[in-house]
Amino acid sequence: MSTVRDLLVILISSSLVSNVVLSQFLGLCPFLGVSKKTDTALGMGTAVIFVITLSSAVAGCIYQFLLVPLNLEYLQTIVFILVIAALVQFVEMFLRKFLVGLYKSLGVYLPLITTNCAVLGIALTNVTKEYNILYGTINGFATAVGFTISIVLLASIRQKLEDNDIPEALKGMPIVLVTAGLMAIAFCGFGGLSM
Repeated sequence: MSTVRDLLVILISSSLVSNVVLSQFLGLCPFLGVSKKTDTALGMGTAVIFVITLSSAVAGCIYQFLLVPLNLEYLQTIVFILVIAALVQFVEMFLRKFLVGLYKSLGVYLPLITTNCAVLGIALTNVTKEYNILYGTINGFATAVGFTISIVLLASIRQKLEDNDIPEALKGMPIVLVTAGLMAIAFCGFGGLSM
């Protein structure tokens, strides 16, 4: 029973309370760059869910079954980057073949998942918190869901802002940054959910 409670705490904490974008400020490049349209933001979020979840599982396995037994823990960052790069290439090939419209709309931001500090940050966080493979994978999934929630929310707000009369000095990225800041403040309210 404790395991289910622990997994639930990780799910809620990683997706809402410690949102990777709005409280840890990781992954801001795609968060700000791909949040113009809701469907594009959802596509990016789905790709990030796939990459972070799978990279958390694969990196956890490599760390636990290869790096630790061989005393090569110091190579974790390099190994994790290679795993993430390979997974992003897989996602890119899949989207190019089966979802051409989404592939074109994501543009340069899709390969940038490789260098997205949120993806690497979660792999390293799993090691730092000494999560086993299951906990690390759940943490990665929940973190990616939190990223998706925040990027889709920002995209929907940005689409609504297009119809509003915004002062000239705030048009463009300034209003997006103000909106992201207000979202971060709102997400602080989820801090009361931590168990």
